[in-house]
Amino acid sequence: MIARFPDLAGRVAVVTGGSRGLGAATAQLLACNGMSVAIVGRDAEALEDVRERLWNAGGRAIAIAADCTDPDALADLVKLVEAELGPPDVLAAFAGGAGAPKTTLTMSLADWNHTITSDLTSAFATISAFAPGMVSRQRGSIVTMSSAAGRAPSQANVAYAAAKAGVVMMTRHLASELAPHRVRVNCIAPSAVHNEKMDNFMTAEQRTALGATFPLGRIGEPDDVAAAAAFLASDAAGWITGTTLDIAGGKIIL
Repeated sequence: MIARFPDLAGRVAVVTGGSRGLGAATAQLLACNGMSVAIVGRDAEALEDVRERLWNAGGRAIAIAADCTDPDALADLVKLVEAELGPPDVLAAFAGGAGAPKTTLTMSLADWNHTITSDLTSAFATISAFAPGMVSRQRGSIVTMSSAAGRAPSQANVAYAAAKAGVVMMTRHLASELAPHRVRVNCIAPSAVHNEKMDNFMTAEQRTALGATFPLGRIGEPDDVAAAAAFLASDAAGWITGTTLDIAGGKIIL
């Protein structure tokens, strides 16, 4: 069943990290709700595949290859999105994902800096590029991407955990700053979600066993995350800002 948010129709969204996984699923759901979507990432071929799927499903989308840690590339991205689709109403800042397990004592400073840049600085830079336009228009919704690893200790590496915890606090801080300008900022924090890596490295039985460790009895699906992101982007969440929504099957209960 497709989550429906009628107020999103006719609006413009930007989804970074949109070439695969949670970003691609979110872009697809927003397009299914009638939004014009700019899908952003570094893998041009994968972005084009997502754009084609959206078009074939009747959505309107453009694919833009850009590095979300590069301020100049982001400035060009803002101009291109506005020229092609119009001023963005929704920003899903989802780029990142350097969470592979690595013990802290074997992590180098270069590893740390790379992960912080990929998963925290990229979100800051992306929001810094798009938020001024939202403030000037006095409207907008920003959704950031944290992780269960930023909410409690996990097998993810320490830099990823710190970066994702930083995204949570950055979201709260920005929500406070931007609320007077009618711009909402919220965060989603997924736990174990079905993806290509799971299929490559886990058997179906192992995935089922992992799902059994969650109170709701299964791992997440990309559509679970996309539905939460679309809700926070929509007017249905019009009186919600500064929150972090744990999409974790009940495993993280704070």
